[in-house]
Amino acid sequence: MAPTYSAGDWLVIRYLSGREHTLAIGGVYLIEDPIRPGIKLLKRLKETRMEHGNISYWVEGDNLQSADSRQWGWVEKDRFIAKVLFRYRRAN
Repeated sequence: MAPTYSAGDWLVIRYLSGREHTLAIGGVYLIEDPIRPGIKLLKRLKETRMEHGNISYWVEGDNLQSADSRQWGWVEKDRFIAKVLFRYRRAN
């Protein structure tokens, strides 16, 4: 998620498991990579769509070179692990 987040930044997150959560456009989320299960990535929620009664989500990294929905397409809600609440920036 460079340049928004940098190596060494500490993130405070809220896990999404255990109850229904509303995902907010513009929010940054920890998601599981749909291509590489077990790999966790930070992505910004850009768009939602409803199709056949199911909601899908379009996520992108802030870096144009990041792997995200531009390569994967729409992702399902079960890929979302946590929401980033805020960050402590590392001291330079």
